[in-house]
Amino acid sequence: MQILVTGSNGFVGKNLIAELNNQGYKDIIEFDRNTDKNLLEEFTKKCDFVFHLAGVNRPKNEKEFMQGNFGFTSDLLQMLKKNNNKAPVLITSSIQAEKDNPYGISKRAGEELLINYEKETGAKVFVYRLANLFGKWSQPNYNTVVATFCHNTARDIDIHVNDPEAKLTLCYIDDVIKEFILALENKTQVSGDFYRVPIEYETTLGKVASLIKSFKESRSNSIVPNMGNELTKKLYSTYLSFLPENNFSYDLKMNVDQRGSFTEFIKTPDRGQVSINISKPGITKGNHWHHTKNEKFLVVSGEGQIRFRKLHSDEIIKYNVTGEKLQVVDIPVGYTHSIVNIGNTELVTVMWVNEIFDQNDPDTYYVEV
Repeated sequence: MQILVTGSNGFVGKNLIAELNNQGYKDIIEFDRNTDKNLLEEFTKKCDFVFHLAGVNRPKNEKEFMQGNFGFTSDLLQMLKKNNNKAPVLITSSIQAEKDNPYGISKRAGEELLINYEKETGAKVFVYRLANLFGKWSQPNYNTVVATFCHNTARDIDIHVNDPEAKLTLCYIDDVIKEFILALENKTQVSGDFYRVPIEYETTLGKVASLIKSFKESRSNSIVPNMGNELTKKLYSTYLSFLPENNFSYDLKMNVDQRGSFTEFIKTPDRGQVSINISKPGITKGNHWHHTKNEKFLVVSGEGQIRFRKLHSDEIIKYNVTGEKLQVVDIPVGYTHSIVNIGNTELVTVMWVNEIFDQNDPDTYYVEV
């Protein structure tokens, strides 16, 4: 199958071509604004499917809306008809087509061309009215407000929200591409005159801005976003794609003393926190117990011994642990416990606890094992 992609170097085009390659589609004909337009004649002779993604959304002159969103579409369809090529055509329109602004009018005109083309030729047409897209490889101040917010926040540039309650319908690029490939393979479950990607998110401009700011703050407070929320998860992935290339890494606050160090790594509001504990040879840490707080210890380097004693009992329970064999040890409540470095090198332990530490209610009581 030879697949023609117009607008191949744009936000949607790059993501589509990358995933088409992942799916094994290798015969892809790329066409963008820098391609010799005369080649379109040849491309429309041999293509078996057309993804028409090219368009104009931020012109210098409003006349460019009609030229880019109507005129080029007309040229493309005329060449397909001239070459008697009834390959299916998928076009990216916008929910703005429902509005009477210059952009919406030009998009609606392009839609009408496709609908009439289908009636005239019998070729299958997919007209997708897309919501506000976001995702990797989008451009700030061009494709989407999400791209602008992510780009600016990652670079300490102020973002401006005139109306925090302004409604926003968002659609993630990966969901768009999955739907487009279903259309290519004639497996889409979407129907109607105008197609919509099934997964969309209703939110507000203020909520999006607040979330993206929280992503930046997570480097200092260690609180990671709620990945159980699909929109949050996808926005966070998008935000990371906008990090400056010299700023992928960040430091953690290490609490260092003569015994070693203790460093909080990740905190979550509902799944507790993860920390890294380093103990020098011969050092014992812990010797405390909890009512409700519970932990998991995982030694990843060195040799250690985790010791337990149930309150009101004299019996000491010992577990030898080593980085040579990764083994998780649960720390039940009601047992005072400690971890001892019994080796000759530093003991490195990943520690998970089921709640974020609260200095006002630590639920930690010091008692020797």
